[in-house]
Amino acid sequence: MTTNDLTIPGTRVSTRALLTGGIVAGPLYVAVWLGQAFTREAFDPTRHPASLLANGGPGWIQTANFVIAGLLSIGAAVGVRRTLTGRGSKWAPRLLGAYGVGLLLAAIFPADPGAGFPAGTPADYAEISTRGMGHFVAGSIGFTGLIAGCLVVAAHYRSIGRTAFSRYSTATGILFFGAFAGLSAGAGSRPTIIAFGVAVILGWTWIAALCADQRRNA
Repeated sequence: MTTNDLTIPGTRVSTRALLTGGIVAGPLYVAVWLGQAFTREAFDPTRHPASLLANGGPGWIQTANFVIAGLLSIGAAVGVRRTLTGRGSKWAPRLLGAYGVGLLLAAIFPADPGAGFPAGTPADYAEISTRGMGHFVAGSIGFTGLIAGCLVVAAHYRSIGRTAFSRYSTATGILFFGAFAGLSAGAGSRPTIIAFGVAVILGWTWIAALCADQRRNA
């Protein structure tokens, strides 16, 4: 047995762990988000994006949710870098990592209170602070990474003849882009908030599917 043989098992275990983290990141994030959405006073998931949950006394829960999801996403990006070969093998993990960085930045720069949340905030309150601008930049970095990552991964799977996963990746990227653009232009209307919430779930589902697929190569 050579030295390389001895190191391969350890490398595989580490990579599988990173990709497993990518699989559980989304369900964990969504569970914590929805658990708060239906228990926090004055929070309405049809009117308030998840980011607003970082405000108020229990706001640390959503902040921790961002941090954990961000770290797991960055870890997943490392795992994808180790397993993905061929077209898109450089940029796909970088873009997934950018999504993770965006989540970490969202924890550092919480969203401003607004639309009546937290309790006691005027319903028409919409001021943007420095931290609020930072949160917008964080979202732009993270969501751009996710959208572009979907398209790069789509190109990779198309290049190896796996058209179903390629189309799935393309559709996820397009739907997420539409929801994010709608949220930015819709000024927080109910339809755009709901659409964006659904898009977030779709995005996490795609990350889990990608990590599960790549885990077979680890």
